[in-house]
Amino acid sequence: MIFGYSIWAVLFICIGVFCASFIDAIGGGGGIISVPVYLLAGLPSHIALGTNKLSSTVGTAASTFRYIKNGFVDWTLALPAVALALIGGHFGTRLQLMMDEKYLQYLLLIVLPVVAVVMLRKKELPEQMGELSPWVRRGIVWGASFLLGGYDGFYGPGTGTFLLLIYCFLAKQDVRTASGNVKLVNLASNIGSVFTSLAAGKVLIPIGIISGLFSIAGHYLGAGLTIKNGSRIVRPVLMIVITLLAVKIITELFS
Repeated sequence: MIFGYSIWAVLFICIGVFCASFIDAIGGGGGIISVPVYLLAGLPSHIALGTNKLSSTVGTAASTFRYIKNGFVDWTLALPAVALALIGGHFGTRLQLMMDEKYLQYLLLIVLPVVAVVMLRKKELPEQMGELSPWVRRGIVWGASFLLGGYDGFYGPGTGTFLLLIYCFLAKQDVRTASGNVKLVNLASNIGSVFTSLAAGKVLIPIGIISGLFSIAGHYLGAGLTIKNGSRIVRPVLMIVITLLAVKIITELFS
């Protein structure tokens, strides 16, 4: 037994977290997989969310470091984006306390098919930085970081996926730099969240640390594949994440 849970339950969590982290490092959306894994293992919902944030933060730090090490982070864009995402997350959480999230879920059911059509029409994500005014690019990246930081605070699933699509298609970043910037923004929001959960006593630290090691492995391998293969690996993973997110929303709304 580990912290009241069987070895098999912890092993199930670790395998699930590894798979989720691998996908998250490539196209975002790992929480769509990892949170249900924690719940299926028997963790109460608030504990599952807090422990997931701990393992996710540890793993995201590994993939972020790999992108930074290989020079795939644009610091001029990334640092303000991190600050704006944190501000957006704060206001998104406050908004969540005032209204029902089902309205956002209905909106996403309209948005997701549009995103899927865009992905299917595009043969690949950009491998090179596109031509765009630096200030227009900054406006798009910073605005998206603030708005999707708000979405992350309000609801959350798929935040990294949506950021990656906006950074690539609207801000015309190459897929590797876009992925690196997304990971840095996600790491900042994860750190803020995990400290809040720790302060509230909603994290099983031993399980979070053990699964965090598997999260590091998944993130490290996923980041390596993205750096090596670019859009050839990112595009199909994005389609999987979008499909899983749609299934999750439909299940929540109509269950």
